[in-house]
Amino acid sequence: MPELTSKTDTAVAASAAIAPDALVATGESAEPAPGKPRSLWSDAWHDLRRSPMFVISSLLILLLVVICAEPDLFISGSVSPRDGDLTRHFLQKPQLGHVFSAEWLGYDHQGRSVYARLLHGSRASIVVGVSVTVLVTLFGGLLGLVSGYFGGWLDSLVSRITDVFFGIPFMLGAMVILNTFSERTVPVVALALAVIGWTQVARVMRGSVITVKQADYVTAAKALGSGTWRILLKHILPNAVAPVIVVATIGLGGYITAEATLSFLGIGLTDSISWGQDIAAGKDYLRNAQYILFFPAAMLSVTVLAFLMFGDAVRNALDPKTR
Repeated sequence: MPELTSKTDTAVAASAAIAPDALVATGESAEPAPGKPRSLWSDAWHDLRRSPMFVISSLLILLLVVICAEPDLFISGSVSPRDGDLTRHFLQKPQLGHVFSAEWLGYDHQGRSVYARLLHGSRASIVVGVSVTVLVTLFGGLLGLVSGYFGGWLDSLVSRITDVFFGIPFMLGAMVILNTFSERTVPVVALALAVIGWTQVARVMRGSVITVKQADYVTAAKALGSGTWRILLKHILPNAVAPVIVVATIGLGGYITAEATLSFLGIGLTDSISWGQDIAAGKDYLRNAQYILFFPAAMLSVTVLAFLMFGDAVRNALDPKTR
């Protein structure tokens, strides 16, 4: 009996390795191409490497990650983004000749370096965006995976809960949750956005799982006696996760925008430097110091655009209709 079980598992693994990849990658037949067959992921990587949009967005994101990790590398001298000097630097105009220095982008109404705050503000925005994306992908993906595969009363229950949360306006729900906290740290803001934002991922994963579980290789795995969790993790999940990755990468830019919007309204981060806070401060000096608002707004726009471009490139690579 142990020998028979081992051969069965080997057959299931072999059928799962060939059938899904060949079907998904070619969209025509299960017969592999001459030589080593390429999977959906290898085909997607092959397309991504040749996409200018992917290369440009990846370089921008890499630069933003480095700035987020070590902002002091990009400014000459030791400059604090919180400390200001009102007697010397009150609304001092940008000194464009002093590149990468504290004076480069001027000083705000509290005598603080706009450039230093621009660099340090990237940390909160990117960390919040990435944290929310990870949380909603894990939680929403797990709910969608389980409800889509098992169906029945469990699917009905999860679907109704999803509908309830989906009916709550995203920003309004986040504002209500954040108003219950006196101190709003990065984890608190990320958790508040994740509590409201998981519904789309759950719906996408559920629909993808319902489609994938009807495939022949899943039926073959059941007939050969594979366990439920083995089918879910080795056959269903790898072939159903592509749409979720697309939604998550595109949604990341939206979460960064949501954090900046909440900080602009005064109900976002309270212990960290944020581009939204600087934009809110800059709107009061729009007549004589437009740069206070312009630079953080431009940085926010470039960051969101980079992640949206990255998500679009991933979507184009994983979508069979674009091939």
